[in-house]
Amino acid sequence: MSTTTPRIAVAGAGLGGLVCARVLQRHGVPVTVFERETDPHSRSQGGTLDIDEATGQTALRAAGLFDRFLALSRPEGQEWRLYDHHASLIRHDRAGEGDLSRPEIDRGQLRALLLESLAPGTVRWGRSVRAVVPLPDGTARLHHHDRTGKDFDDFDLVVGADGAWSRVRPALSDAQPSYAGVTMVEAHFDDVDHRHPGIARLVGRGTMAAKAGRRSLVLQRNSDGHVRAYVTFRGPQDWHAGLDLADTDAVRARLLGQYQGWHESLLDILRGNEGGFVNRPMFVLPVPHTWRRVPGITLLGDAAHLMPPVGVGANLALLDGAELARAVIDHPTVDAAIDAYENVMLTRAADHAGTARRMLATLMPDTDSDTAVFPDTLWPAGTHPDPSPAHADRERV
Repeated sequence: MSTTTPRIAVAGAGLGGLVCARVLQRHGVPVTVFERETDPHSRSQGGTLDIDEATGQTALRAAGLFDRFLALSRPEGQEWRLYDHHASLIRHDRAGEGDLSRPEIDRGQLRALLLESLAPGTVRWGRSVRAVVPLPDGTARLHHHDRTGKDFDDFDLVVGADGAWSRVRPALSDAQPSYAGVTMVEAHFDDVDHRHPGIARLVGRGTMAAKAGRRSLVLQRNSDGHVRAYVTFRGPQDWHAGLDLADTDAVRARLLGQYQGWHESLLDILRGNEGGFVNRPMFVLPVPHTWRRVPGITLLGDAAHLMPPVGVGANLALLDGAELARAVIDHPTVDAAIDAYENVMLTRAADHAGTARRMLATLMPDTDSDTAVFPDTLWPAGTHPDPSPAHADRERV
């Protein structure tokens, strides 16, 4: 890094943006994070994540937070169960003693850990980014909503870590997320071991999936006895046409109709949830998603490589953030840092996005046939779906 300290802004207080800020601050580089949420608790941060030792854990080590992460994580959550639609167990993977290859942690817990590690005032809450414009001198102007009257600031580097619908991305790319042909409808269960013993038996200590053709039911155990369910199916984005999404009973009836013939214990996932459902159509960016480099601006995480949620998105965002921060620290100019970072990140992202797209085609084929439903590599290395409210289309059902 040059003797002149760069002015750095991160758009988005998600996992990737926060770990980037943490690594920068740990090496004495100031940074400002702009976040549209009004405070850290303004909404739920999503379900459980399996943090991979080669990606997410590497980032947390760079941030000096690995031991604190381990103290919060749930290694037993690496357990994985696969059923057919008759509720017959097809596969059961358990983590070995001392296996820390992909321990689970609630997304909210990990985000809180990252937020607590930052200097007070780093995150400017309630400051949504409207646009970023490159300036002739190689810097970038960040336009944001600010009640003080000044609605822009200039920076040497603006990092777009603002997810699927990034406001920073248009400064680099015309690409827009497109519907992937698959929808996930989220449901919730609390205190499952006492109030929903059938759900507890199905999910075990980690994750379960039941699959047939282009439909699946997924359960993920979170901390404190909470379980999230994901009703996942291939079909049109407007699958709910003619349905009042605020009418939970009507939505439940529509979903039960789609899963007619499934085992009663699995249908209880649709019948017994607490509260309503959340509609999460799945969106993706083109593969590969690349751009001509623009001085002073770059992207990370879903803003750069939105892909199907097969267990790699959060891990890649964390690694992106740590590597970008390290590039800024190690290189004499911001331009050199962006070059070094993007040369690695874009290739890696294209490889993972291509794999994720192929996995989605296998897991959610455009057919109701049960043929080839259970590949040996259902989710590699114990990975599993990672639906994220931080970046998904949050349409309340």
